Amino acid sequence: MFGIGPWELLLVFAIVLLLFGGKRLPGIASGLGTAIRNFKGALREGEAESADKPKELPKAS
Repeated sequence: MFGIGPWELLLVFAIVLLLFGGKRLPGIASGLGTAIRNFKGALREGEAESADKPKELPKAS
């Protein structure tokens, strides 16, 4: 779809490493993983709530 190959990923990783440094990178990755996990959990919770609610039919006039 985007045509991102291994060289492009390596370039992006090198830029991130230069910007944030090697010591802060594990903390950033951990925070990103936690954020993604929380987002997926919220999506599942929202889907469960919408499945529990009865669907409202439009009123005929």
